[in-house]
Amino acid sequence: MKRGDVYIAELFPRSGSEQTGRRPVVVISNDGFNLTPNWQTTIVVPLSTSMNQARRIRTTILIPSGEGGLSRDSVAVCHQVTTLDRSKLKQRLGELSSAKLLEIERGLKASMDIG
Repeated sequence: MKRGDVYIAELFPRSGSEQTGRRPVVVISNDGFNLTPNWQTTIVVPLSTSMNQARRIRTTILIPSGEGGLSRDSVAVCHQVTTLDRSKLKQRLGELSSAKLLEIERGLKASMDIG
């Protein structure tokens, strides 16, 4: 597993308006953690196919179908970044381009007000 990989994950349990269910996520944690076998968690950005999410311009990033192995146009929901146990990552779909990963980084910075 490495930064920029896209996985199908099981986001259970969740509550309220959090992204939930079986859905794609993008791994954003540092590869120093990702490549350590005993490290049991990873930081991810959940993806959604709801274009309503795309209206949150600065904190959502459009990922077109085909990129990262996705079968549908999706939106990286950077304002819902979360930590998961690795066991919740079920299937690797592919990896994002470095340009798309940079866009997600900008979305994360906007969501956390990091300069």
